[in-house]
Amino acid sequence: MKPARIEKKFQMPVSWSDIPFGEQYRQALENQLRPWWPKMFGFHLLKLGHLSTEIQTKECMISHQFNVGNNDPRFNLIAEPAALPFLAKSIDACLMSHCLAYSHDPHWVMREIDRVLMDDGWLIISGFNPFSLAGIAKLVPILRKQQPYCSRFFPSVRVFDWLSLLNYEVLYHRNCQVIPWMGADKRINKNMGGIGVLSVIVARKRTYPLTPTPLKFKQPKLKIGSALGAAKEISKGDHVMK
Repeated sequence: MKPARIEKKFQMPVSWSDIPFGEQYRQALENQLRPWWPKMFGFHLLKLGHLSTEIQTKECMISHQFNVGNNDPRFNLIAEPAALPFLAKSIDACLMSHCLAYSHDPHWVMREIDRVLMDDGWLIISGFNPFSLAGIAKLVPILRKQQPYCSRFFPSVRVFDWLSLLNYEVLYHRNCQVIPWMGADKRINKNMGGIGVLSVIVARKRTYPLTPTPLKFKQPKLKIGSALGAAKEISKGDHVMK
């Protein structure tokens, strides 16, 4: 397995339209997240990165929704994903649309997001599935320097492992958009999610251990005879002291 942190820097596309079939990907992602937005409450929704900015979130119950990233006038705040200028536990929900795919140090980005998220806060992650048509195209040398194949394709199980280490509970996962150039409403894209190009994860930050290991307290067994003998000795001692 390749290390998560590498020296190579990645340039995230400014818009979904800069990615082949990007509009289909965006619509598929919005369809997957639509049932989840009404379940999220709080004060602040952070949309991190260029691609997150274009995701429709008007159905989210969180009123203050703002964009954070670098080198884009659409952002409400200019900042690096690995160095967010927020207090710890100040954000209620965070949308990371393909941020890990274009990060040279995804571990650090995950830790920074975990720092600013409140307890029981929501984390939405999307990325590219390596076990898909896009994953096959990534193997073609001529395509490796083009979008989106120049980015990093992390298997879902690897992202699950990162979330588990940070004590997040995965509430939903779906691979969608099997055929990139078809609409999200097509039957093959709706019913064959396992090999879909897009990987969508909805997780929640937990404050209790997800895999508790109960401690076994072994009490020394005291025989009745020994207990009575000890009581008599204590009684004699009290009598002598008196």
